[in-house]
Amino acid sequence: MARATWVLSASTVLGVGLSIWLYLDNRELRSELATQRRDAATPTAPDKVAAARTTDPWNAATRTLGPAKASAAPLPTLPEPTKETRLERRQRRQAEFAAMFGRGDGETDDEYRARIVPLIKGGLLIPRQRVDEMRRQAEQLAGVTAEQSKKLDKAFENIYADALDYTNKAVADGLLSPYERNVSGWLEYAGGLGGILNDANGQIGQILSPDQLKTMSASGFEWGEYLGFNAPWENLTPPPPAKPR
Repeated sequence: MARATWVLSASTVLGVGLSIWLYLDNRELRSELATQRRDAATPTAPDKVAAARTTDPWNAATRTLGPAKASAAPLPTLPEPTKETRLERRQRRQAEFAAMFGRGDGETDDEYRARIVPLIKGGLLIPRQRVDEMRRQAEQLAGVTAEQSKKLDKAFENIYADALDYTNKAVADGLLSPYERNVSGWLEYAGGLGGILNDANGQIGQILSPDQLKTMSASGFEWGEYLGFNAPWENLTPPPPAKPR
């Protein structure tokens, strides 16, 4: 269970950025598909010539004068489009991600927040509404009192603070960076986040009874998912500027 919860929360941290990344990639694939469809629907050069001959009345008169002389010049052709390799596409996507979520040249903390915070809030708006409603229904089924719910919210304030402090340190140390892929850093970060969530589960267990926890879990509600989406990720410290290469 602990492993599942930290995976959910770790994926939430990068969820907004990845969704935009996937949107850009999907838009590119749609553009390529549309181009292929247009090419398939466009008649070939011989078809165009044949169509012109059948519709142009002057062609009949021209054919009576004898065959036209073949042109010695070759027909112009377009160069073959260059196809990206998998590594080239990965590098391009990483550059796009860095341009969107990295610090621009001379960009201040306030300017960065003004650009990024609306994206994070917009991306998490619907998931937060969904897990809030799931919690309400699960607590109702488990008979959670209003006092217990308030105690949970109070405990979550400290958990959120720990998660943000840990994430800010991970960004400052380079474990999480918009400028490069660091898979080992991601795994190290996820492991530390799992420790924070284990502590959260312990605090929840001190407020709710075992029967209440069992009932909420049986309803499909997951505290790890709830905490992952409701953590105030929009309050993270902006990343440092990219290091000069």
